[in-house]
Amino acid sequence: MKSLDVITIGRAGVDLYGAQVGGRLEDMGSFRKYVGGSPTNIACGTARLGLRSGLITRVGDEHMGRFIREELRREGVDVRGVKTDPERLTALVILGIRDEESFPLIFYRENCADMALSEDDIDEGLIAEARSVLATGTHLSHPRTEGAVLKALRLARQHGARTALDIDYRPNLWGVAGHGEGESRFVESAKVTAKLQSTLHLFDLIVGTEEEFHIAGGTTDTIGALRSVRAVTPAVLVCKRGAAGAVAFEGAIPDSLDAGQTGPGFPIEVFNVLGAGDGFFSGLLKGWLDGESWPKALEYANACGAFAVSRHGCTPAYPSLTELQFFLKRGVIRPDLRNDAELEQIHWSTNRKGAWPEARIFAFDHRLQLEEMAGYSPAKGAAFKELCLKAALRVQAGRPGYGILCDSRIGRRALHAASGTGLWIGRPCEAPGSRPLSLEPELGPDCGGLEEWARENVVKVLCFCHPDDAPDLWAAQEETVKRLFTAARRNDLEFLLEVIPSKVGPVDDGTTATLIRRFYDAGVFPDWWKLEPMRTRAAWANAIAAIEQNDPHTRGIVVLGLDAPEAELAASFEVAAGFSLVKGFAVGRTIFGDVARGWMAGDLADAEAVAEMAGRYGRLCDIWDRARAAARERAA
Repeated sequence: MKSLDVITIGRAGVDLYGAQVGGRLEDMGSFRKYVGGSPTNIACGTARLGLRSGLITRVGDEHMGRFIREELRREGVDVRGVKTDPERLTALVILGIRDEESFPLIFYRENCADMALSEDDIDEGLIAEARSVLATGTHLSHPRTEGAVLKALRLARQHGARTALDIDYRPNLWGVAGHGEGESRFVESAKVTAKLQSTLHLFDLIVGTEEEFHIAGGTTDTIGALRSVRAVTPAVLVCKRGAAGAVAFEGAIPDSLDAGQTGPGFPIEVFNVLGAGDGFFSGLLKGWLDGESWPKALEYANACGAFAVSRHGCTPAYPSLTELQFFLKRGVIRPDLRNDAELEQIHWSTNRKGAWPEARIFAFDHRLQLEEMAGYSPAKGAAFKELCLKAALRVQAGRPGYGILCDSRIGRRALHAASGTGLWIGRPCEAPGSRPLSLEPELGPDCGGLEEWARENVVKVLCFCHPDDAPDLWAAQEETVKRLFTAARRNDLEFLLEVIPSKVGPVDDGTTATLIRRFYDAGVFPDWWKLEPMRTRAAWANAIAAIEQNDPHTRGIVVLGLDAPEAELAASFEVAAGFSLVKGFAVGRTIFGDVARGWMAGDLADAEAVAEMAGRYGRLCDIWDRARAAARERAA
């Protein structure tokens, strides 16, 4: 049994994608940061499709190198083969989308880390774990990297792994085109052809565009080029033809490309071709390694390529397996897939990073409650929230499943200090106590302030609402929530919606469920729900049914505390913990309320305040964990 389905070898860089579409690269005003490089994209694309993927490359010993390594882990890619180069920088690529035919890009790859890959970086034990090894053409362009690739291929053969090549011809990276010609996909070169031809016999599967087969075969006649390649290798050849789809040839090359094996194509709008081939290869590998027929494998590949050309970025555009299966079953509803709301919701919700099976959250995002305390000042409020963070980190102790809610208005220093600690971080947006809902001024009227937020921050909004609200009040609050939700998605931020109907009117077993359905009907799909404690199992069951009927991929629910004493919270946890969609709690004043008053008055020192809050938070975590364990025992 092999522990990995595929290992890819070669380029790993950071793509800086122009955020503006339709302009020159010279005029770009901002950029989106993604992982890049063909083998890196394919490793991520195959991982999203459920394959066990690994990558062999080098990255720099700096922020961009760490970003690649961390992002690979978030995508589920094995990083044992990712080496850190102490001397060289991680490669960068600057890219833009001018129009459907023009995609300017500049490679910043002078003496970059991944081009220092050597034979010493190839671990036989790692190669032995793989069912297949995929190389890309760029790493055949230099003797050192070529040596690494050839060693990996030789070991793959020895250990019974299949081998694949993405020709991935970039004239600029072979030194046959200038720095300003990064967009170029074909320049004739007898030297490049000879180098490729010397290695083609090592592969079981070779994939390329018509132009890439032209360079591999040494002629711009596609049939002639394929026959030239066939003369030196028995590999299955897959030729990509853009809008015309792709064809596979297992044996002799016929007189027409149309005579090859094909899979169904998809009539979609071309928005961005960059990275489309890597998405295609990801889908192809899924079919190939799952033992599907070539028409079925090409269907997967064409669909993944369709997703890639329809979205911004390379790796971020690739589908999850759930998304791919949904798309193949439902088909194309509108050709601009990035504007297909149903499809985009599945894409977002099935490709979120990280897992949160438990969420024990210390909520100290309160503002009014602190500002109204005797002895409060902005400086003291900020200092106290830093103490809250220290208490949270003491309980967390580096373990997963813990988090905080913290604001920016008073708690900015604590909020920023929490970044990178492993805590789940929620950040409030509502003006405290507002009804109708209004938002913190820092967001701006269009919520454009979210662009400045750290990407690990979760957008949290509390809406005091009730099914019996007057229509004009409901419409106003719904519009505000939807505006914030839309802005959160635009900025790749998760969204938590908190509703508290009991503060507005009487509640029964269906009240919360009714609110949940109303927000889904309005097009709001929270990643998280924060709900007040419900005393009956029926109320919880109704709320959860409302969520699961509308969004089976939601992160889950956390239970709020409402300043209840520990004994009362324990009783509510006992009910809530019986439902797997409830991931934990978000409790604040029960933990910090009395402590804050004592500290503001000067009756508690910093260390005493931290110890008391850590004790209370830790006890609530233990109460939740015991309730969850008991619920699981009952279910078993």
